[in-house]
Amino acid sequence: MTNHDYILQLGDSNLILSQRLGEWCGHGPVLEQDIALTNMALDLLGQARMLLSYAAELEGKGRTEDDLAGLRDAKEFRNTLLVEQPNEDWAYTIARQFFFDAFQYFNYQALLSSKDERLAGIAEKAIKEVTYHLRFSSDWMFRLGDGTETSHQKIQTAVDDLWMFTGELWTPSPVESEMSAAGIAPDYTMLASQWKEKVETVLHQATLSVPESDFKQLGGKTGKHTEHLGFILADMQFLQRSYPGQQW
Repeated sequence: MTNHDYILQLGDSNLILSQRLGEWCGHGPVLEQDIALTNMALDLLGQARMLLSYAAELEGKGRTEDDLAGLRDAKEFRNTLLVEQPNEDWAYTIARQFFFDAFQYFNYQALLSSKDERLAGIAEKAIKEVTYHLRFSSDWMFRLGDGTETSHQKIQTAVDDLWMFTGELWTPSPVESEMSAAGIAPDYTMLASQWKEKVETVLHQATLSVPESDFKQLGGKTGKHTEHLGFILADMQFLQRSYPGQQW
């Protein structure tokens, strides 16, 4: 396992979540939130581009970021299962985003000290965006959880349904364990502690219950995905597979 495999995991999660958020473009509940999610999707896409470009360089096979995004099959993607879950409704989108943002914030903070200087530089460029994302999704957790009876019920249902996918965020894959030992990736025990503290604090402040289940649905970071990823890739990769070799 190499640094390439680890960078690919980071880039894939950003790429797939960017695609999910992009589905809200023109469909947001109000114009301001429509624009906010679209901008967040672009932030994640920009981070994915930096990471996948670096991954392609490390791979050394002449592939580009576009090749990695558009010409791999689902089993070759290494994103977490959480980010490929459907939008469903606004509550599901916010809960998914909050869980991911909380992890991203602490993960990128730790990556600022990575022994991989290129990766640390990417984290430095992205940390302001990640900080805003976490503030946005946290604020919406408060608004929905401590809002109306209906909004509370919807966000609690989303939290409960998505909870089993959150453990994969901070449960290291084999390559993450190897990179952590090498000082390239963070200490995942620390990340788990930070994530849990942040998430539980926000849920409590939003008058929401923390799910009691410890079950963790794993597999995405090793190429085992839900059926949802295939549908995402069918949309995302259509042009590149239909017109191979074209230049933008």
